[in-house]
Amino acid sequence: MKVAIVGAGWAGLACAIEATRAGHAVTLFEATRHAGGRARALAVELPDGGHATLDNGQHILIGAYSATLALMRDVGVDPETALLRLPLTLRFADGGGLQVPKAPPPLDLLAGIVGARGWTWRDKWALLRTTVGWRINGFACAPTENVEGLCAALTPRVMDELIRPLCLSALNTPADAASAQVFLRVLHDALFSERGGADLLLPRVDLGALFPDAALAWLAERGARTCFGVRIASLTWPASPGSAVDAVPLTSTGSADVDWHVAGERFEQVVLAVPPWDAARLCARIGRADAAAWAQITASLGHEGIATVYAQGDVTLPAPLLALRSGPGAPAQFVFDRGQLGGPRGLLAFVVSASADERESVERDVLQQAAQQLGMRHLRPVQTVVERRATFACTANLQRPGMQVAPGLLACGDYVAGPYPSTIEGAVRSGLAAARSLANTP
Repeated sequence: MKVAIVGAGWAGLACAIEATRAGHAVTLFEATRHAGGRARALAVELPDGGHATLDNGQHILIGAYSATLALMRDVGVDPETALLRLPLTLRFADGGGLQVPKAPPPLDLLAGIVGARGWTWRDKWALLRTTVGWRINGFACAPTENVEGLCAALTPRVMDELIRPLCLSALNTPADAASAQVFLRVLHDALFSERGGADLLLPRVDLGALFPDAALAWLAERGARTCFGVRIASLTWPASPGSAVDAVPLTSTGSADVDWHVAGERFEQVVLAVPPWDAARLCARIGRADAAAWAQITASLGHEGIATVYAQGDVTLPAPLLALRSGPGAPAQFVFDRGQLGGPRGLLAFVVSASADERESVERDVLQQAAQQLGMRHLRPVQTVVERRATFACTANLQRPGMQVAPGLLACGDYVAGPYPSTIEGAVRSGLAAARSLANTP
């Protein structure tokens, strides 16, 4: 089939690769001049006058991202070279916190809990007892439950040093609002399913080189068209004069006997791989009741921001990643030493999940936090990147839109209904699922 994919983020690229692999004639539209969407490279000037390629936000992959890692290999990227693999670590500058050693699950988590530094036996026993309960219950809970309620039996130290930062990093939603159901799914797949599933995979290259650049080259070699700088203002479906706009005749094969118009071209199938607000805007204008209903659900999603503060100084962290104690006036949960990840020496990335503050106040507070918790009083700010709508708010009892929008029209992205929160793996899996549904889409 002739397929249009609108959006060249990770979901759109995954969809384009899988659709091309299935033999479809793919045209990929992207409004900007770069692929990658919200996970893309960013060129900056350093305080010493040098230049570096950073990211629009510091991203982490984990060992359980099976679909993402397989797709990287498919387009010629070696994850073992492009990513630094570390055991799950939530250690602070003072040495306290938890680190999961290399061992088969769940023995790795058990050893990590027992060996957690700065925790009392009451802290450790509460976490052990709670995780055993989750496993007995099949990592299931009511869809209305939030993470704070799920973990009510845990001690304040475990909540502050493990659950809340882990929830923010995985779901980018505060624990008192975050979906316990999704949180448990993430914990199950990362900590209880496969050896190394909880390992942290830190990019050694910029996010463009991590996957999008190689994906575009792979697509070009196989004849897929890519159209950059083309913003799709509308999608049109040419209904017959006088017919009901929702009445789509089906052929004997069950496919819709209709073409969609995108950027002046006719396509048999269209996949929207754009952010939810853009997808909702496009679908609301089509003039179909099913697309309008889908758009209403999508437009109702809440969103959370992420801020990344890049700063440089004559410093080296004791590890590529450290946890930070966050609270009022101390917004960052983690700091990354980019110098240990292939970047310029002394360049740090401070990550503030679920961030709602202004850029200037975030940067000021993070630099003060670095001085207080890390003893770094002479860091020079490089750039602060604020993504106001970095992820959807993964709240309890959330209704997410489905993949099917209308006959011949699909949507993919990390926000589309699925088991995962707003992550790269969620985006990739959604893109692959949309491509595999093309042949079966009415």
